[in-house]
This record gives sequence, structure tokens and C-alpha cells, in this order.
Amino acid sequence: MRTGLTSRCRTFELMSAQREHTIAILGLGYVGLPLAVAFSKKYKTLGFDINAEIAALIASGVDPTNELVGDQLSHALQSHLQITAEPALLASCNTYIITVPTDINPDKSPNLEPLIAASNLVGTYLKKGDLVIYESTTYPGCTEEVCVPILNENSGLIFNEDYTVGYSPERINPGDKQRNVTNILKVTSGSTKEAAKEVDALYNSIITAGTHLAPSIKVAEAAKAIENAQRDVNISFINELALIFDKLEIDTGDVLAAAGTKWNFLPFKPGLVGGHCISVDPYYLAHKAQEVGHDPQVILSGRRINDTMGLHVASSVVKLLHQKELPVKGGRALILGLAFKENTGDVRNSKVVDVHQELKSFGMDVDVYDPLANPVQALREYGISLIQDVELSDYQAVLLAVPHQAFSSLTIQSSQNCVVYDLKGVLPRKKVDKRL
Repeated sequence: MRTGLTSRCRTFELMSAQREHTIAILGLGYVGLPLAVAFSKKYKTLGFDINAEIAALIASGVDPTNELVGDQLSHALQSHLQITAEPALLASCNTYIITVPTDINPDKSPNLEPLIAASNLVGTYLKKGDLVIYESTTYPGCTEEVCVPILNENSGLIFNEDYTVGYSPERINPGDKQRNVTNILKVTSGSTKEAAKEVDALYNSIITAGTHLAPSIKVAEAAKAIENAQRDVNISFINELALIFDKLEIDTGDVLAAAGTKWNFLPFKPGLVGGHCISVDPYYLAHKAQEVGHDPQVILSGRRINDTMGLHVASSVVKLLHQKELPVKGGRALILGLAFKENTGDVRNSKVVDVHQELKSFGMDVDVYDPLANPVQALREYGISLIQDVELSDYQAVLLAVPHQAFSSLTIQSSQNCVVYDLKGVLPRKKVDKRL
């Protein structure tokens, strides 16, 4: 029995070593599409998305993410990249890379439905000798404890005998045209030593910044989770300081500028912490910690502070309006930016929404202007109808929530008739009433 198993493993390893990768990328969002384009430069690549409209748009040469530069997409489509929403085409591939989003439920627990659905789909077409790589952010253990059993059940194959699995967490930085998928160092891992080598070699063939081979899938999963949890906790500390300094009536930016003169002071700034990673990943890590009997106090306390900052901003704006004897109920407020970060249209988990809702609860009429965000997505996800042009003089309160480069042409100036709140601390002090 042992000899037969050993023989099967050696046969599988030989198949893997000789594999000519035909790659399927499942999920063509901010992570999947740039990755598909990058792989298509060297491999036959199939980009798959369950949303037929998105797939058709990309197939026509349009990048809905705005992450690609110049004619990257058109060149890819003319060479080795095929875009589809037809699942049956997955059968022609032998390497599957899953890049679907992982979000949280209303109770802050992990929402693994897209990951489970993708695993079910891949399992349907999985063949002996195939390789499945996950890039979606998860908690340590999720790939092998949740995804692999689904692959086994749907394929009828045996994990690490008939097929192998890898994990390489995404490191896309939305809106950053300098740090793209190929020039950010990539963490890799695999379910066996040979699989790990194959995954690492595959990514090394397109990642110019190089790779780091982690000793296990769990280590790679944990590394991704703590990257964002660490940043979340650091920002929450600065946000808590901002709350304290607000009560002390001193400017947080001034304090940070003074403290920052020491060489080892970490340069974090206060702000709204949203997006698909930093505001989500800590809950994944906390979930697993609680599952194994540990109360993650620091992680969750940081999340609680960051989740309240939108309410603090709105309350501060209301106080400023009262001080200038400007109307709150029936007054007009303008929020500049809905995306979770500057120079991107990505509105996933935007905390600007918290500011919008809170100002409306005070009876204000609130407009949101973001020329980069998708109006359809904003309306569908948040019920916010983005305005298409803006006249600053129409408002009693202007909030710079997201410092898009597109806003640099606007003349934003505090006056007796208008409160200006700078959430990112990018405007000159003399032009604003307050900054976070």
C-alpha cells in the first residue's frame, strides 16, 4: 500500500514538473484582471468572471477597474488572453488561480460565499495533475480546511495525490500605477514541497520584484492577514489620539509633525479606514483567533475605534456649523470623494458612507461628488446618487474625504458662510476650519 502511494506521488510530481501551464483566473476585479494580463504575456490565459456584463466589457477592451496602464489590455487580448463568462471553457485549463473577493457579513464574521462558489466551480472541472492557487485573503487554515474539501467532493480526486493547491496572497495596491502586480514582491506557498516550488516558479516567471516562498499555506495566509491588521491597529492608535486632541482643542497634524521629528516615530495619520482589505482582514484574523480560544483584544479594539471615525467627523462638522450660526437641519453639505482611497474609483467598504449617513441623520441635505467612482455601483451598494458636477458656493459645509488628484483644481476655502473639514490633512491650514 505504501509503495503504491509513493509511486502515485512520484508520478504526480513528474507530471507537475513537465506541466505546460494553461492558466484560468477566476474573478476579474482589481486583483484578477491585472494578474490575468501579466500571466498572458507568457502563458495561455483564460480570464473568467461570473458577471457576463463585466466579462463582455473586458473582452471588448475596456478595463472597468482602471488599474491597467495604456494599451496593456488590448495587447493581452490580441495575444494569449481570452475573457469569458462561460464555465465550460475552464475544462481546458490545468492551473486555476482564484481571486474572488472575500468580505464580511453584517455580524463581522467572514463571508466565504464567493470563495466557496469558486471552489465548487473549479472542483467541477479539476483533473489529475492540476494545480489550484488561491489569492483571496482568508484566515490561517481556510484554504485547506474549507476550500480543499470542496475541491475533493466536486472532483472526486484526492488532495496531494491527484492534484495540489497553492496560496499566494494578493498584494494589489488599487490606484497605484507605480506599484503594480509585477513589481510588488509576492509571497508563495504550496500544499507539498514540489507544489510550493511549482507555485513559486510560476509567479517568479512574471513577478520582477521576486517572490518569498513561505514554509506552508497557513503561514502565507497568516502573513497576509497580519499585514493589514498591523496597519489597522497603527491607524486606530492615531485615530484615538485625534479623538483625544479634539477634546484638548489642539491640532492632531501639529502634534504628529512635532513627534515626527524623532527618527523612529512611525508616520501614520488619522483617517477613515475602509476598503476591501484593511477594514476587513482584521475580522478574518479575529475570527480564527476566537475559534481557537483566544480573545483578540488589540485587533478588535482597533477595529472599534476605526469604525467610529465617520460619526466623529460628522459630529465635528455639525459643531462647526453651530459655531458659525449656519443651518444644520436643511443645510447643504458636499462630500468630495466616495472611494476608500485617493485616485481610485473603488468604493468597496467605503467609510465615507458613515459620514454621509450621519450628516443626513442631523437633517442635512448631502451631496457626494466623485468623478472616479462608478455611479451605478454607488447607487446599488449605498443608495447614493453621485452628482456629476459641483459648485462649492452652494454648500454650507464642504468635506474633503478623499484627496483625488482630480480635486486639485477646486478652490476649497473656508469662509463665514462655509465650513471646510479636511479629513486627510492635505489642504493648507488657513483654508480649513478643521482637519482630522
